[in-house]
This record gives sequence, structure tokens and C-alpha cells, in this order.
Amino acid sequence: MSDTGNQFLHETTSRLERLASLAADGGLDAAIDLIVTSLQAGGIVQAFGTGHSQAFAMEIAGRAGGLIPTNNVALRDVALFGSQDVSVLTDPKLERDPSIVDELWEITAAGPDDVFVIASNSGVNGSIVGTALLAKEHGNPVIAVTSIDHTTRVTPKHPSGLRLSEVADVVIDNLAPYGDSTLTLGDGIGIGAVSSLTAAFIAQLLTIGVAERLAEAGSVPPIYLSANIPGGDDHNHRLEEQYGGRIRRHA
Repeated sequence: MSDTGNQFLHETTSRLERLASLAADGGLDAAIDLIVTSLQAGGIVQAFGTGHSQAFAMEIAGRAGGLIPTNNVALRDVALFGSQDVSVLTDPKLERDPSIVDELWEITAAGPDDVFVIASNSGVNGSIVGTALLAKEHGNPVIAVTSIDHTTRVTPKHPSGLRLSEVADVVIDNLAPYGDSTLTLGDGIGIGAVSSLTAAFIAQLLTIGVAERLAEAGSVPPIYLSANIPGGDDHNHRLEEQYGGRIRRHA
């Protein structure tokens, strides 16, 4: 591996170690509390992210070793399940459009006990902030995963003038630097984006924390088995059925 690769390894692992220390010191407990309270009341986790932050929502919802009562909210839902033509998904600026969230909210059909976990490195795009505001308006708690360094240095794109971090009940810093890149080439080109890696680690720390808390309370955590091991599908479908049609799973 090149020296640059080793530098990126350091930039990544040093942040993961900071996040692990944060979790060990109880720094994620407020978010874990909200999720546990939601699940114990029969709610589900509504995970949302746009752009590369969609990977965070996928890390939370519908994967082996993850919580079953989870839903992956995505902008594509307005075309798959709503009234929008699929052509809207070709617009790279769709995530900045606050008007899309009204239909997205109706499609999501969040219950009163659901908790929203929303990831956005910038934390300023219209669909992200708009969804968080609608969740709060309907009484659903919001957990934000965002870059504090980045979001405080850019202008909000939502008409409210708010950032995701200013709407959420709990804010988790993904520790990504402004612009996301951790390294710079000699001509000033930024490389080594880190937000996807730290966000995935945060997603797993939250999942682990919630599972441990549920087990400590005397219940069996509703966790997915890999669909690629014997009995995995049967186990998963049996637990999914407990939530009716509230959990959306598709290719």
C-alpha cells in the first residue's frame, strides 16, 4: 500500500476509534434510548439518506445482523410507490428539492411511535431538512448523523434556513472534515472521503447498542439472519410479519 493509502488508513481508523470511545463513554446513549423506546412501543426505525448517505440507511435497514423493525426511506419511493415519473430520479438536484418531501412522507406512512434516523454529511439539503421537519411536526423524534465541521460552514438550502443538526433531537457527528476529503494531493485536489465509512460504523454501533439494551430488558432482539444461510429466510419473514406492511423491502 502506498504512503497515501497508509495516511488514509490513519485518517479512517483514528475517527473510528474516536467514535468507539464516544460510544463507550455513553455518547450514543441518547440516540439508543430513542430507538429502544420506539421499538418497545411497537414503532419502527425510519432510516433516510440521500446521495452517498443512502448507504447509511441501507446499513440500518434490511441487512444481516441488523434490526428487523426498520424501513429504508429513499427518494426513489416517490417513483416506485408515488405519483412521480421515474424521470425525476435522473435529476441530481432532487435531494435539494423541499417540495418532494410531502409525497415522500405520505408514502412512508410513519406511525406515531416511529423514530427517524437521518444521515446527511452536509445536513442542509431541502429533502433532508424537510423530512426532519415533517417528522418533528408529527411528533416523531429525529436522530441526525452529520458532519458538524461541514454543516456549520455551508448555507442551508431549505426555505426554513435550518440545518438538520438544528432540527434533530439528537445529533451524532460523523467526524468527516469540511468537503469530506481527508487527504490532499500536491495540486490541492482532495481525496480520501471518509463520511461513508464513519456513518456505517455509527450505524453498527447504534444497532449493537439497541440490541444489547433490548436483551438487558429481557426480550430477544429482533435481528436479521443472513438470507444466505439455512433457515434465514424463514426466521426473517416470521419476524417481519409482526410488523404487517410497515416494513418495505424491495430490490
